[in-house]
Amino acid sequence: MAEQQTPVLETPAAPAAPSKGASVKKKQNKRKLRNGIIAAVVLAGLGVGGYFLYGFLNKTEEVDAQLQTATADYGMIQSSVQGSGSARAKESAAITLSQSGTVQQLYVNAGDVVTAGQPLYTIFSQAAQDEVTSRQDALRTAQERIAETQKDMNDLYKQQNNLTVRAPFAGKIIDTGKFTEGLEVAKGATVCTLVNDRQLKLSLYFSYAYEDAISVGQEVSVSIPAVMRSFTGRVETINKVHYISPEGSDNFEVVVVFDNPGTLTEGMDATAALTAADGNPIYPYQNGKTEYYEVRDVVTEASGPMVSENLLRYADVQAGDTLLVMSSDTIDEEIRNLRKTLEENQKAVEDAQKALETAEEALQDFDAVAPIDGTVTSCTLVEGGEVKSGDTVITISNTTTMVVTISVDDRNIAYVTPGMGVNLTSNRGDGGSFYGVVTKIDMSLSGDSMGSGMTNYPVTLEVDNFDNSLLEGMWLSYSFVTSQSDNCIVVPMQSVKYVSLEDGETASVVFIQSDSKPENAVDVPIPELMPGETPTYPTEKDGYYAVPVETGLSDNYNVEIKSGLEGGETIFVNYFVTQAWG
Repeated sequence: MAEQQTPVLETPAAPAAPSKGASVKKKQNKRKLRNGIIAAVVLAGLGVGGYFLYGFLNKTEEVDAQLQTATADYGMIQSSVQGSGSARAKESAAITLSQSGTVQQLYVNAGDVVTAGQPLYTIFSQAAQDEVTSRQDALRTAQERIAETQKDMNDLYKQQNNLTVRAPFAGKIIDTGKFTEGLEVAKGATVCTLVNDRQLKLSLYFSYAYEDAISVGQEVSVSIPAVMRSFTGRVETINKVHYISPEGSDNFEVVVVFDNPGTLTEGMDATAALTAADGNPIYPYQNGKTEYYEVRDVVTEASGPMVSENLLRYADVQAGDTLLVMSSDTIDEEIRNLRKTLEENQKAVEDAQKALETAEEALQDFDAVAPIDGTVTSCTLVEGGEVKSGDTVITISNTTTMVVTISVDDRNIAYVTPGMGVNLTSNRGDGGSFYGVVTKIDMSLSGDSMGSGMTNYPVTLEVDNFDNSLLEGMWLSYSFVTSQSDNCIVVPMQSVKYVSLEDGETASVVFIQSDSKPENAVDVPIPELMPGETPTYPTEKDGYYAVPVETGLSDNYNVEIKSGLEGGETIFVNYFVTQAWG
């Protein structure tokens, strides 16, 4: 039989006592576990908090935009102008004194009605009279300076014409001055001595016994012994002088002229014989000596640097031949300076003339008459009283016609015309009404009015004030229709939108509600809205389409549609937006 074995269970050994290092390690593991749990809880809290913080910071404003619509109805629209303005006298004149004085007589008082030319007062002012005298003297002095300057200018122009020195007559140069090119030639310098040797003259004395036998133009036979020839001359001059000879005879002078054949000169001995009417010869008391017919020192009549000269002693010249040429630089500079001086003097005369006119007008104010018809609105004068320079002593206003200025913008100015009537109402609350007539339209630009983008034009109204019920400075309201359209399509002004089309052009459109796209509709690029954005225009998904329109008249609320709509359409006006926080 097989041997049966019974298993034996071994008793486990007792565990060994833990060491000191093992105990520390166990504590560290427990601490790590605890810290990990705490960290996990904190991270979980931060995550939840961050989630809610992110949601708070990024929460979206919910927008509820509701379409506002209107109907394109037929109706009437007017374009009108309204506003207010103050009244003022059409004519007003004030007299302000320029000097002090004493009131001698006063003819009017405040409230008096006067006519133009009516005497107002008399004031004596020595200062005003002295001012007129002073201004007269100043004008006279300025005018004398102009005359002197003009004379100097004329002299310079004359000198300018004389910069080229020419021979005054045909003859021979017998002496010359000395000149150097480029050096200044003084005015009055002797250029040369020119003689007329084409003819010679001979001065002889005859006894008064022949006084009646000798006459001007009478033929004379002149003999010159040096050349042993005789020449025919004539009596040019008879001088009834009294030359008493050593023998006691009384003689008169006869000047004889004869032609020079070219071989004669001055200083040659000569005698002459005349024939009396009875054929007897007449001889002079004594012989004479020949002289040049004319001797002249040619001098400069201007100054300037020498440019060129044509001066040779004993050279024959013809009348007009150039002898000396001077530059105009010096004279040109003097002329330029004098022109400036003349302009200054002319300006001084103009100023003096204006000052005199002002002084004379001011003097008239001291013995004044009414400049216009009207009412004396103020008078500060008292007989015997003193007035000071700068005092406004009388004011006269013509209030029979008053003026009111109104403002019309560029939309309506074309409808305002001269002669157009405008009703005016007093702002004092008394119900006063007046009627004005357009007399002037100032089309010069006056600028933008309060940033509206429109240009305003001043329009002047004249108001008949025959009963003087309209006072100066009174404020008046006005309102008048400039244009009107009847039986036209009228829509709210806000419904007309100005949009950019796909081709870049700008168009005026109205968004109309329709089941299908109208034939005249245009495509308007509408960007996709982001969350929280307010819509600008309705889209085709909303059942609205943009159609171009032509606008006409407008008032403060509505505008006329001249083309693009047929009437009766439901149109988009604007969005009514409500907002809520989600």
